[in-house]
Amino acid sequence: MLLRPIRSTRPAPVDGAGLAERLRLTAVALGYAVAMAPALVLGIASLLCIPLSLVLVGLVLAFAVVPATAALTGVHRRVSGRLLGEEIPSGYADTAGTNLVTRPLRWVTDKARWRDVAFLWFSATGGFVLSLLPVALLTAPVTHLAGAVIDGGGWWWLLVALDGPLLVAWWCVTPALVRARAMAERGILGHTRVEQLSRRVSEVTASRAETLDHNAAEVRRIERDLHDGAQARIAAVGMNVGLAEKLIETDPAAAAELLREARETTVSALEDLRSVVRGIHPPALADRGLAGGIEALALPLPLPVTVAIDLPGGIPQPVESAAYFAVAECLTNTVKHAGASRAWVVGSYDDGVLHLEVGDDGDGGADETGGGLSGVRRRLEAFDGSLEVASPVGGPTIVTLEVPCGR
Repeated sequence: MLLRPIRSTRPAPVDGAGLAERLRLTAVALGYAVAMAPALVLGIASLLCIPLSLVLVGLVLAFAVVPATAALTGVHRRVSGRLLGEEIPSGYADTAGTNLVTRPLRWVTDKARWRDVAFLWFSATGGFVLSLLPVALLTAPVTHLAGAVIDGGGWWWLLVALDGPLLVAWWCVTPALVRARAMAERGILGHTRVEQLSRRVSEVTASRAETLDHNAAEVRRIERDLHDGAQARIAAVGMNVGLAEKLIETDPAAAAELLREARETTVSALEDLRSVVRGIHPPALADRGLAGGIEALALPLPLPVTVAIDLPGGIPQPVESAAYFAVAECLTNTVKHAGASRAWVVGSYDDGVLHLEVGDDGDGGADETGGGLSGVRRRLEAFDGSLEVASPVGGPTIVTLEVPCGR
């Protein structure tokens, strides 16, 4: 409750709710102010790491200072983010695969780490003053009254007489000051617009490359299926018909047998073509839409699957196809690996986002880093979609798919 979003910075009527809100924000401001001490220590230590690295002492110090700074700024990101009603991401560069030598180099070139250092000094200077004001305005009347009672001097009673305006100022400015501190932290610790765009360009570039690779693989699969299946059968049909033409006068029975084989081969070739078409765009999806396609997908599975999908018409066909194959992959994983007794698919469309949830009551422990789920993630990322897997050991497993799309 202490870290719920700030309701408003406008002047509010004097009532119990307004008083509780300002006392809450004053407590938050006090926490901000107290955090000045570790911020100052870490700020000084961060600056010492660079010159001391020449004698290796700085490297040892960095392995203590950098994680501690990340922990402190992580707390401030969560606090300020909750006060503003949003998330403040860190955006640190990935240090996986680094060692004791390369990791400090990665830290030095990481803009997010330097934003952390800038925050430390803000917290120890201007941020401290900004957060101390609400606390000082609230506690000043108590201090003045105690001084007047104990000392009895005239100056103390004069200050007591001026405490009314101080309390009015406290009432009026506390929400704005706390929000200003939270917004300043968001500006320092969050991503800049240029960094967001750069990161987005990198994500789109990677997603496009993966999509092109996936499409190329699909084209090769289709070519292989046609070459090994329908094409070979159609070629056999042509040979049988040609032989039948030569035998129709001299050996009508043999010609009739060849024509019968040609007819059966033609039926098999049509089945191969239908199989290839189903791999490109399933007929059930084309005829009945995404909801009907998923229902048809669930019917032949060897376990009961509950399908509850409420979708409007007009969802783009590429999005429907991507979502269909994503659900198909999730259900295939359920049948093969989950050991489940039942599964479900729930879908909805809200505020321009297609939501799908595929779950089962199986053993859990699903890994999204490899195999089919990574392919599902790549398929959805081509549409700015996302995949989240919740699969604790013992189950249940819930895979959430979201794809933004218009109608």
